[in-house]
Amino acid sequence: RAEIKNVNSFRYIEKAIEYEVERQIELIEGGGKVVQETRLYDSAKNETRSMRGKEEAHDYRYFPDPDLLPLVLEDSFIEDVRQSLPELPDAKRDRFMSQHKLSAYDAGVLTATRAMADFYETVVRDSGIDPKTVANWVAVDLSGFLNRDNKDISESPVTATMMGGLLKRIADNTISGKIAKEVLEAMWAGEGDADAVIGKKGLKQITDSGAIESVIDDVIAKNPKQLEQYRAGKETLFGFFVGQVMKATGGKANPGQVNELLKKKLAG
Repeated sequence: RAEIKNVNSFRYIEKAIEYEVERQIELIEGGGKVVQETRLYDSAKNETRSMRGKEEAHDYRYFPDPDLLPLVLEDSFIEDVRQSLPELPDAKRDRFMSQHKLSAYDAGVLTATRAMADFYETVVRDSGIDPKTVANWVAVDLSGFLNRDNKDISESPVTATMMGGLLKRIADNTISGKIAKEVLEAMWAGEGDADAVIGKKGLKQITDSGAIESVIDDVIAKNPKQLEQYRAGKETLFGFFVGQVMKATGGKANPGQVNELLKKKLAG
């Protein structure tokens, strides 16, 4: 406890308190102890300094109030109250980082509000998708729409169930990550859940190897000059061929299969 002198305005009271809060926190965290004393606030330096110590109650002329009974809180009561409290933001953020292996940034975004944290955890729990994948889509992609339209997560037209459904379709290769962004935009616009959007727009990923090979053969046949340059050592053209295949399939070919089959075809 510290009594502060020389605070003659509300602004100085505020600044003196802010300084004392920081001073006492640093003192305790450094292993020190806050002693009872009178301190002087120096407005020029924005700091307080010790004037005199007062170690005992009588120094402050304290006396018991006969109308107030002593208040004794048992340790067991305090522990019961602590256990009944909801998980606090700092503890939740630390748990997301340690258990879900999230970055400090993502964990911070996801615990900015209780509603956002609940949304994220619901998606993880109900979808079974890797937490880091969920975090990326919620903290980056979905948050992008929220920020753009100045909405809170509680106002999101994309529910946790809908988000989980979208991520499941990426996981089972129904759509690619790139197409998923298009699907999410349609979901945000109110066009339904992931399955509805995928079906309506015909966005289901092409995973048939024969169909992909056919497209690759056509792309190679139409670009003989680039094929010659690639086989002569200009391997940066691989990206060109990938782009042409994806363009020909409307971005619906499975990227992993495209890369694998294209490498074999280009090798001759």
